[in-house]
Amino acid sequence: MEKKKFIITIGRQYGSGGAEVGKKLGKQLGLEVYDKEILKMTSNESGIRESYFHLADERAGKKLLYKIVQSMVPENTSPSLGNDLVSSDNLFRFQSSVIRKLAQEQSCVFIGRCADHVLAGTENLVRVFIYADMDARIERIRQKGYYEEDEILKNIKRMDKERRDYHRYFTGKDWEALENYDLMLNSAKVGTDGCVACIIDYLENLGLLED
Repeated sequence: MEKKKFIITIGRQYGSGGAEVGKKLGKQLGLEVYDKEILKMTSNESGIRESYFHLADERAGKKLLYKIVQSMVPENTSPSLGNDLVSSDNLFRFQSSVIRKLAQEQSCVFIGRCADHVLAGTENLVRVFIYADMDARIERIRQKGYYEEDEILKNIKRMDKERRDYHRYFTGKDWEALENYDLMLNSAKVGTDGCVACIIDYLENLGLLED
C-alpha cells in the first residue's frame, strides 16, 4: 500500500485514544509505531546506554531501533556524555537524535515525544493531533480502570498539563495550537477507527499511498 516514504506524528490529549489510533494506523499500513514506552528516557543508575538497550529490547521486532541506539555517539556537544548525561535536556537531545535517525530510515509513526517539532522540515511529514470531548475521555479512562472514579478527571487534567508543559518547554510552542498540525481529529465524534480512516484518506489525497 505504501508508495513513498512518509512520517506521521501523533499528538494527543490524555484519554482521547491517540495511542490506539497510532497503533491501528501502523498495523493497517504495515508501519513501525514508536510510542513513549519505546522512546522515553530513564535516569536510573545503570546509565543512558543501558537504558537505551533495555528499551530497545522491550518489544520484539524493533531491530532498527536497537541498531540505532547501539551506535549512538554524542554529536559535538549535543547530546552529551558528560556530567549532564541524565539531565532532562540531555535525555531529550538523545531521544530527538533517535527519532531523526528512525525517520531517515523508513516510513513510521511516532506517538508524542514532540516528534512534530523534532522532525519539522522533514519531507512528507504529516502531523496529527487527536482530541476528544471530556465526557468521552473520562469514559475511556474509566474503562481502563487506571484510577478511582473521583480521581479520573483530576488525573486527565494533570496528564494534559504535563504534556502541555513538556511541549512548551522543549518547543516553545502551544501544544494544542492548530498551526502545529496538519490534521486535528475529534475521536469522540468519529471513534479511533474513524480517525484512522481520516488519516489514510488524507495520505491518499497527498499522493502518499496507492490503492
